[in-house]
Amino acid sequence: MRDMVPVLEARGTRVPSAPFVRFSTLWVQVTGTWCNLQCVHCLNASGPRDPWLKPLCAERVRHAIRESEALGVKDIYFTGGEPFLHREILLLLGFALAAAPTTVLTNGAAISEATIAALASLARDAPYSLEIRVSLDDVDPEGNDRVRGRGAWARAVRTIRRLHAHGLLPIVAATEDPGGEGQVGPGLYGRLRDFLVGLGIDKPRVKILPLFPVGRLASRGGDLLSEEMLDGFDRARLQCAEARVVADGGVYACPILAGLPGARLSAGDLEESFRPAPLSHPGCVTCYETGMTCRNA
Repeated sequence: MRDMVPVLEARGTRVPSAPFVRFSTLWVQVTGTWCNLQCVHCLNASGPRDPWLKPLCAERVRHAIRESEALGVKDIYFTGGEPFLHREILLLLGFALAAAPTTVLTNGAAISEATIAALASLARDAPYSLEIRVSLDDVDPEGNDRVRGRGAWARAVRTIRRLHAHGLLPIVAATEDPGGEGQVGPGLYGRLRDFLVGLGIDKPRVKILPLFPVGRLASRGGDLLSEEMLDGFDRARLQCAEARVVADGGVYACPILAGLPGARLSAGDLEESFRPAPLSHPGCVTCYETGMTCRNA
């Protein structure tokens, strides 16, 4: 996998970078690329087979959270892979919630009723807010499952219903045109919003993500940012100017680049990674063009 998705560099030109402005957001790649689904548009080619990016042990996660709290972190995100495959995920979420508002990204296919009840209990008792972001790429089961696999729609919708029933208002995240066949197309935000209202969720929250030429769709990429393209552009607007990712092998500037060659900013120390991040991957172009942020906002 590391060879399949290289961090490309502009030959013969200086690779542009994003400045480190402030530390706001910690991302924890808690299960690496270990996932129970194998989506066709996955940003880091996660799946159920031997993950190319390994999960983190609980102590490594706790250390990162302690370090980030001392450095003034404003919010914490858990991602993967599928975070709910980590057997200590509830304890780790509780640990994070003692430090900052916390979000966990999930496909919703591996969460039991008991786990949702435990999440609701964590949310009630925590000093900070807990957000659950569930991936759903279409209101139509066929369209969604063509991207995420048979049965994924039903399990995700069941989880959305259960979260709402337990007082946890989920954020539903979708990727525009993930299969390249237009099966979600224009109006996705409105259709998802109306679909959630139809489920009885009177305050629907929807996040739409752009398509990235990375992971399983790396063959669609190739373009790179240059200093000329960024002339006059405020690079502090890029999420890598204030976010860092703890993953197997070190600290990175972006969840999409975690584990990739040339993208590591530190071998493990969080503060050591507080330096300019090279914008040397095709995925950086998408963030530049769309204003993309992996955060909830």
